[in-house]
Amino acid sequence: MRRVRYEVTGDPEVLFVEEASVPDPGPGELLVRNEAVGVTLPAVRKVREAAEPGPLGGEVAGVVAAVGEGVAGFSVGDRVTGLCFSHAYAELTLVHEAMASRIPDRASAVDAVALVRSGLVARGAYEAGRPRPGDSVMVTAAASAVGTLALQYARACGASRVVAAVGSAEKAEFVRALGADEVVLYEDESWGEPVDVVLDGVGGELLGPAVRALAPGGRLVAFSSGGGTIDAYELLVRGASAIGFQMAAIARGEPELYARWRDELWDLHRDGTLRPRVCAEIPLAEAARAHELVESRRNMGKVVLVP
Repeated sequence: MRRVRYEVTGDPEVLFVEEASVPDPGPGELLVRNEAVGVTLPAVRKVREAAEPGPLGGEVAGVVAAVGEGVAGFSVGDRVTGLCFSHAYAELTLVHEAMASRIPDRASAVDAVALVRSGLVARGAYEAGRPRPGDSVMVTAAASAVGTLALQYARACGASRVVAAVGSAEKAEFVRALGADEVVLYEDESWGEPVDVVLDGVGGELLGPAVRALAPGGRLVAFSSGGGTIDAYELLVRGASAIGFQMAAIARGEPELYARWRDELWDLHRDGTLRPRVCAEIPLAEAARAHELVESRRNMGKVVLVP
């Protein structure tokens, strides 16, 4: 089978395709023949910044080709999506049963990788912000895969005002169509009227203006892998809070909640409340091009690799 790997960190061009043996599913594992693989910003950053090269994990979707010992909930031929923590960029990959779910008949594999992980992060980050009825919400990286779903989720949950923060004017019309009442650019001197909750998917230098965008008592939820520093005094003068959120903690520590949220995502997708946006479907062998698209922040919606 083909898979994508890298041996040194650096630009996306360090990614290459190699032939590898098909892995055998261990206890509790599914071997999935991938039809779609999601590209995430953490994976892109790993290729450039990791201390040493390692397998690229991520969300995958496809058909179960084999099952390991003890698997009870899935059979060969089932259409599934799930998180893979090792070699996701491959024609066949291993997914633990607990991290997998069935793809509804009405949905495609591409729908699945655009919706599930990004939707779970969007939902979890929103809940971490402890929203109250009528709160206003800002989403940074609003044109990203997670951001597009966070905008829609905040709107569906009754936010009084939804603000999208993006890096370029070209993205403004796109995020307005997803439910944003207002759009601000990162470079703007002011980000407008303060908001109660900021969902930050960027980090780094944007943490400063994101905190300053908070109303008194506001909450900043940081869910980006970009890191950064928050000025404690800025929180103090606003009586604001900064909250870190990581979806992996829910997946590993609260599997029942993870599964319930996942099922609810499909319900919201079925009734049209959540509409994942796919920016590009790119062949697996061109993974470097997919990474460059995400790293340059030119994508509007999800970037998907198609084996």
